[in-house]
Amino acid sequence: MIEVFADVLCPFAHVGLRTVAARRHALGRDDVHLRVRAWPLELVNGAPLDPGHTAEHVADLRAQVAPGLFAGFDAGRFPRTSLPALALAAAAYRAGDTTGEAVSFALRDALFEDGQDISAPEVLDAIGRRFGVPVEDEAARASVLADWEEGRSRGVKGSPHLFCGTDDVFCPSLHITRAPGGRARVEADREVLDRFLRGCLRAA
Repeated sequence: MIEVFADVLCPFAHVGLRTVAARRHALGRDDVHLRVRAWPLELVNGAPLDPGHTAEHVADLRAQVAPGLFAGFDAGRFPRTSLPALALAAAAYRAGDTTGEAVSFALRDALFEDGQDISAPEVLDAIGRRFGVPVEDEAARASVLADWEEGRSRGVKGSPHLFCGTDDVFCPSLHITRAPGGRARVEADREVLDRFLRGCLRAA
């Protein structure tokens, strides 16, 4: 199992998780699941993510490393909170790693590819019903906060941060720097990810 601490609203995590899943498949190890745990940036930063700022990151990622992603992203429908979606993912993992991983990807696709507000009850209900997962779940909401606290204790640096056994790495598929003017300069960097995955998959 590969643990990933990530926010469902983070566009870098959307690209990163897609990349990890693709490399895992290429290495013939789809049997090793991703346990995507909550790293709610609105709690980390003390404020909700800004839709305009996120839209800039989306544009930078599309232009520089992920032209096939973010096709339907709509900043006007960007959620003010990730907590309900993260709770749905947590509830899905109680049904099993396969369901949890599928819901984690479905939530990100709904936001970044279909332009849906994944904090809206009707959107979450539709995703939950598709996978047989209840939306209203107090234990799942508590699990989101527990993940955040555990991530802090384990030294999570940001979204996404991957753990496998004694190894961990932050955002391994992307090299991110700041261009003049403050915009992100993003380059694909598969070497760090492949080194991490090969070590992890040998141990799995």
